[in-house]
Amino acid sequence: MEELKEQISNLITQQQWNQLRQLAWNDYLIPDVASLLIGLNKADRVIMFRLLPRPVATAVFSYLEKEDRNALLKDLTNEETRYLLTNLPPDDRTTLFEELPGQVTQRLLNLLNPDDLKEARLLLGYPEESVGRLMTPDYVAVRPQWTIQEAINHIRLKARNSETLHTIYVIDESWKLLDSLELSLLILANPQETVEAIMSKSFISLSAFDDREMAVKVMQKYDVFSLPVVDSDGILLGLVTFDDVMDVAEEEATEDFHKTAAVTPLKASYQESSIKDLVGKRMGWLIALVFVSLLSSGVIALYEQTLQTVIVLTVFIPLLLGSGGNAGAQASTLMVRALATSDVTADEWIRVFFKELMVGLLLGVFMGIISSIFGSMRGGLQIGLIVGFTMLTIIIAANLIGVMLPFILTKMNLDPAVASNPLITSITDVMGLLIYFAIATMILGPL
Repeated sequence: MEELKEQISNLITQQQWNQLRQLAWNDYLIPDVASLLIGLNKADRVIMFRLLPRPVATAVFSYLEKEDRNALLKDLTNEETRYLLTNLPPDDRTTLFEELPGQVTQRLLNLLNPDDLKEARLLLGYPEESVGRLMTPDYVAVRPQWTIQEAINHIRLKARNSETLHTIYVIDESWKLLDSLELSLLILANPQETVEAIMSKSFISLSAFDDREMAVKVMQKYDVFSLPVVDSDGILLGLVTFDDVMDVAEEEATEDFHKTAAVTPLKASYQESSIKDLVGKRMGWLIALVFVSLLSSGVIALYEQTLQTVIVLTVFIPLLLGSGGNAGAQASTLMVRALATSDVTADEWIRVFFKELMVGLLLGVFMGIISSIFGSMRGGLQIGLIVGFTMLTIIIAANLIGVMLPFILTKMNLDPAVASNPLITSITDVMGLLIYFAIATMILGPL
């Protein structure tokens, strides 16, 4: 690819447009051509894109990132843009329109022919992050009363406009979905049989108003390459495919990573995000966590006399709070991911509570013994007991807080990923100080 990139740059410099146009573009994979295009400077990028065979250019455009797509659109003529939009898969076209400013989207919509315009407005009419926005209406459907031979002839006629041919859908006269059949079943069946003879009438479908995360979960559960999308009456509207679902899974995982780090999810990639965006997405959480941390300062001020009397207690504050925060963050991360993958459901919180109670107890005993040894070495037996019992109690409490907060958020119809590690740490800091000074007062007596 490096040699090809150098060759293209030389041809552009020498203005050898015909040679550039006649390169064997079909011999290269589309993702490689897209990477090659992005590696060129802006002026050469536009020239190369215009000289690509139109089918190749359309496929390459689908692989580009938002910023690169938008930059290219600004430099293309209306005719070039019209061809590009007409030949983009409907789901990719919808994604493009979602990411553009309203005025730009309206201008591009005006370039579409009536059929494509109707299709685009239909897909844009579904709620954001719904399966309806993700689906493509390009599929192949057959009727149950057709013979296998008639069905195969129909597939040959319509296949070029279909997003995928792995699955063929069976519909009635009103376009109600009756079944989904693997293409191999039709190929291996007797040509004189009817389609109805090989139907099992057991299929999985999605509603156009389902959240797109539902498509990810269903596709993972049933291990299929595509899923039909229906309306409330079971009418077949379109399908979602594996490549679109993979993009969704990646976006959702990225959002969860951001939330668990107390960062409001970025709308664009890190490279595309400005300094203003990055500051804005982080500032709110940091300010909120400052107010939570002020509670810790208030607890320390409340027990200021105890600390002045037994100054050695201050030595172990970072150890105890750090361990509690780590334990809570571990439990929270495990549970957020378990809920996201449906490994655990919100109704199983009681079973999870007692399981993590035992986990926290065992971890707390182990950590408590080690901490009590360090405490005894530094401040004597009493300090060792205080530190050991505090560690045991903090680990148990932090573990339970970390594991239950995602359940609480789920019950409140909030994203459990909001139970971020910094938030868990701040909460356990306040709780840890209260436990520490309460145990110290109980063992040492009033000071």
